[in-house]
Amino acid sequence: MLTLTNITGLDLCLACVGVYLLKQVFNKKNPAYPPGPPGWPLIGNALDMPHIKPWLTFAEWGKKYGDISHIEVLGQHIVVLNSVKTAMDMLENKGAMYSGRPILPVGGELVGFKNVMPLLPYGDHLRQQRKNFHSVIGTRAAMDIYNQVEDVETRRFLKRVFTKPDQLQAHVRQTAGAVILRISHGYEVKENNDPFIIVSDRTMENWSRLTAPGAFLADVVPFLVKLPEWFPGAGFKRLAREWHDTLEEMVSAPHKFVVDQMAAGIAPESFTSNLLSSGTLSAEDEHVIKWSAATLYAGASDTTVATINSFFLAMTLFPDVQKKAQAEIDAVVGPDRLPSFADQGSLPYLLSGISMSGFPHCVSEDDIHDGYYIPKGSMIVTNIWFMLNDPERYANPSQFNPERFLANDGKEPETEPRTICFGFGRRICPGIHLAEASAWLSVAMSLAVFDISKAVENGIEITPEFDPLSGTISHPKTFKCSIKPRSPKAIALIEQDANY
Repeated sequence: MLTLTNITGLDLCLACVGVYLLKQVFNKKNPAYPPGPPGWPLIGNALDMPHIKPWLTFAEWGKKYGDISHIEVLGQHIVVLNSVKTAMDMLENKGAMYSGRPILPVGGELVGFKNVMPLLPYGDHLRQQRKNFHSVIGTRAAMDIYNQVEDVETRRFLKRVFTKPDQLQAHVRQTAGAVILRISHGYEVKENNDPFIIVSDRTMENWSRLTAPGAFLADVVPFLVKLPEWFPGAGFKRLAREWHDTLEEMVSAPHKFVVDQMAAGIAPESFTSNLLSSGTLSAEDEHVIKWSAATLYAGASDTTVATINSFFLAMTLFPDVQKKAQAEIDAVVGPDRLPSFADQGSLPYLLSGISMSGFPHCVSEDDIHDGYYIPKGSMIVTNIWFMLNDPERYANPSQFNPERFLANDGKEPETEPRTICFGFGRRICPGIHLAEASAWLSVAMSLAVFDISKAVENGIEITPEFDPLSGTISHPKTFKCSIKPRSPKAIALIEQDANY
């Protein structure tokens, strides 16, 4: 009898040959797949799958093969979309068919990320999580009750940056976590080494590694997860076990904090406390609430960190844009107060300079699109980077130019990034209003009081490199910049009581 502990190389080879022959028989019934790089027998395009900055490789495929391209890695079909039109046609117009998510045997099943919203299959749990989001933060009006939290924590951010400007990235991460944890769980973070922030950071590092395209062979050859941990090549199972424990701590510890606070009658208003007090809840209801909150605070904090760090890098590299944004703030807000959410509609140039990213979809049934065969279970990857850098849609896309999104001299604005960067179809990001609010206030307050420029070391100006790191959420490389108060009045605003 063949068991998982006595599989031989011959067994594996015979299995691969069997899969290959079956494919040759059944694929003849279907139209052609979308075009893509030619694969090898048995392994398909395993050697073509990019691990570093996959968006660049996907963009090259788009130039060579068109808006829709296809590869197959050991039986897993992957379809890459490089245009907004194709993404809209498939993910919006055929939303019911393309609302699934790929099953990730390592990250989803072994580690446990299958319970977070980005990996939930389309069904009851997903609908309930989205309902939770919508009821608490689904509209701008619903977000208003958290404006004071955003304001207080962003003022604290200004003080941290003023005191230790060389630790910008740490301040950004601390503040993003502080804002989201106050909103998600009513928890006020410690100034240094907060345990919830630390475990959240570790979890999001793991998430980024686990969900990158082609991260683990077991994600496209699922039977590998059945191998024992000691088996050659199965070392990923030890990592998965460790990362599972980290994820469980990130999800359960803040939830327990809220439950204990509610039992003591001292819980502040939060996403979790509002949902837990909404009526009689079953164990399954509480499970969904716990994972909804975890999705909110882990996901939103990491995207906010990436956005704000990218903003500081952009201001370092494009001082003319910074000056225009500051001039707008000075004209609308003046020098005697900090910007607030009430100013948002009066600062169109500033708003146009802020944007964000996406996750693969999965097709739930066979489809024929533009004459191409898309098999059930195919992973659908939207190359949002290229869509936002498409020269046919954006003039000089590599130029940081917020004015492109404003109507000027009778000229229509270019496509608003928000229609792309928060995803497509029924899987569009439900935290869009929270993400925008956090990023906008940090950017507005920072530009009101700080001048951001290139760092100078030993008399030499350092120009940081714009080289985003690989990952599901792409962060800029660590960079240096100079951050100085704009004036004595700016210092006075920074030093105001953060609870003002």
